Amino acid sequence: MSAPSYLEMAVVGLLQGVSELFPVSSLGHSVLLPALIGGHWATDLDMSTQGSAYLDTLVAMHVATAAALVIFFWRDWVRIVGGLLTSVRDRRIATPDQRLAWLLVAGTIPVGIGGLVLDKFMREHLGKPVPAAAFLLLNGVILFAVERLYRRQRRAARDPEATMVMSAAPTEAMATVPSEVASDVRLSKLGVWEAVGVGASQILALLPGISRSGATIAGGLLRGLRHDDAARFAFLLATPAIAGAGLLKLPELARPEMHDAIGPTIVGSVIAGVAAYISVRFLVRYFETRTLTPFAIYCVLAGLGCLGYFALVQP
Repeated sequence: MSAPSYLEMAVVGLLQGVSELFPVSSLGHSVLLPALIGGHWATDLDMSTQGSAYLDTLVAMHVATAAALVIFFWRDWVRIVGGLLTSVRDRRIATPDQRLAWLLVAGTIPVGIGGLVLDKFMREHLGKPVPAAAFLLLNGVILFAVERLYRRQRRAARDPEATMVMSAAPTEAMATVPSEVASDVRLSKLGVWEAVGVGASQILALLPGISRSGATIAGGLLRGLRHDDAARFAFLLATPAIAGAGLLKLPELARPEMHDAIGPTIVGSVIAGVAAYISVRFLVRYFETRTLTPFAIYCVLAGLGCLGYFALVQP
């Protein structure tokens, strides 16, 4: 098996950086795009092949994506990590930052266990075009269904601007703090099991075609979070999950057969990191006023198109 080329890794890096944070599934697109292009792309970038170098390059790109998230949210992570450390020191949970820190820890545990147990099996056995297309279609259906349910919940509420967990209307005190701090205060009001449930939704992303951010945002909406708060919680939860999984597998890049892939992997990772930073900056603003519906429509159409192509045109 030949090592991925610089061009292949540049394209995949751009794809990874964007689709990891957009609710459209980076893993699904990483399976489908090479198969659609065909030729040596399909053979070089086949993650279902035993010992595939493609899987290792994707690991490095995931680390770059996590680094972009850390850079974008660095002020928030300083507060959150500080809250965790002071909570351990004082042996109590008293402030919103301390509570949010422990909610993120609790929310990360399920996907950490799920990833260790299921990741390799899912990618090697389901990392093929037809399953990826089917799961991408399912991803769109899930996003659309959750949006419909969320709107019904809001209409059913006595106050049309209310949510199940917290009010969208800022208090006089909250109006004087930065929006990200206000969002974290609202997120800190989640229950522990609610945070675990939202975090556990990331396990669905082990299925190629199901989006990590999409599943987590959907989980947040089902718990009554606003779109902007759900997206923020999803990105904060994704950071340790992506970084942990990537760093755990990073030593695999040192395998002898990966020698020729190191250069292309570095290029792809840099592009992935830059693309992820631009993506999260856009999405944080996007979800202040907009919904998952456009992404749901895209996933349904793309999933149907790819499923028809790979199952019927190119069986």
